[in-house]
Amino acid sequence: MYKILRTGSSGKIIKQNSVRLKEDGQELEYLTFPAFEESGMVKHLITTRLGGVSEGELATMNLSFTRGDREENVSENFRRIADVLGCNPEDMVASHQTHTVNIRHVTAADRGKGIVKPRDYDNIDGLITKEKETALATFYADCVPLLFLDPVHQAIGLAHSGWKGTVGRMGKHMVEAMEEAFGSKPSELLAAVGPSICRECYEVGEDVAEKFWQMFGGKESCGSVVTQGKAEGKYQLDLWLANRMILEDAGIPEDRISVTDVCTCHNSEYLFSHRASSGHRGNLGVFLMLARR
Repeated sequence: MYKILRTGSSGKIIKQNSVRLKEDGQELEYLTFPAFEESGMVKHLITTRLGGVSEGELATMNLSFTRGDREENVSENFRRIADVLGCNPEDMVASHQTHTVNIRHVTAADRGKGIVKPRDYDNIDGLITKEKETALATFYADCVPLLFLDPVHQAIGLAHSGWKGTVGRMGKHMVEAMEEAFGSKPSELLAAVGPSICRECYEVGEDVAEKFWQMFGGKESCGSVVTQGKAEGKYQLDLWLANRMILEDAGIPEDRISVTDVCTCHNSEYLFSHRASSGHRGNLGVFLMLARR
């Protein structure tokens, strides 16, 4: 089992809810959130680089068909993930991520799209559903996964939130979409901020920093989301803290939000990181599925 380097942050990290490392009994290693596991309502996992069949800089659990991998390799990787979830690749539905805050309400008719058959939608960074045994799938290599569970109305959501999605308040849009579609109440949701790039590793320019200052109503309100970098005009951006603040502002109680302490960039031999690899990498996957009771 690979040792994870856990990363501190100035933002409040709810340590008891940080990700847990698991194995499938063979080579595949993945991460889960205890709060979601303990609900007994969902199956979910966050892939690592281990347990697949891809090679070279894509080794081994690459889940992207568009980064130069052989299609049969990616398909086999999805099959292995499906085995762990207890479903088939035909039961999965993939996003089409373009750094938007667009959300798709997934139905049974969407099963297999983006995995074993073409998508008939574009520019979708968030997925929500009430369909049991339909696995939502989103993909990462430093950006932030956001996971949602409504245990009262038995609904789930999964979203991709890079800095653009975070500035656009993707977390808030997801809460609102679930409220509109399923009657979800923010106070009843469980949410999680998944493994992604940490503040220490994420240097941005003043143009990006300015967008966060504006979003939070000024530098003082922004707090430690943006801090001074090592060079003039450079800043360190804490996406974990920013997304937690957005989720709390959307009405989710602090004690119902799990926040990671695992950085993709610090763990680039174990988790794909765009920044650490200068773009020579595959994609991680996050999968979330309502289990049939």
